[in-house]
Amino acid sequence: MAAATQSALHVSLLESIAAAARAADVFGEVRVQPGRLTATAKAAAAAAEYRVEIEGEKAVVGVYTPDRWLSHSVEADLLHTGDDLEELLQDELDEVGLAKLGLTIDHFRNDEKLFTFRSVTGVRLDDQQASKQLGAILLGYEACFRHLGDMHQDEDEA
Repeated sequence: MAAATQSALHVSLLESIAAAARAADVFGEVRVQPGRLTATAKAAAAAAEYRVEIEGEKAVVGVYTPDRWLSHSVEADLLHTGDDLEELLQDELDEVGLAKLGLTIDHFRNDEKLFTFRSVTGVRLDDQQASKQLGAILLGYEACFRHLGDMHQDEDEA
């Protein structure tokens, strides 16, 4: 497949996911750039965004923040509760019919110097259900992280 055709398909895929993300009304601004959808965390205590990224033939979904303390607040919450992050994510995915995906979550500081929680999805980009599946994973990430650490503030706290 020619690179231009592939790029156009990726943009179309990301635009479709963006429309679903906007309709869900759980994010702030939702943008599509070449190879990437970004959706701002609506009520995090510090800057954070959710992403769907196309890396070659792989789709990656995650949450990213430049704020060390926001990342630490998520980690501290998990340490305090004893919850397993991957199980929490899978619980959210089960709710939307994506049972047994078995996504792993990598946590690191990326080349952009952003604290990153992300999963390589295994979703085939040429699958007719790719948009629906990736949209569900994005919403699952948001539902999973929304209540962890300082990823969500009540309006009177902001």
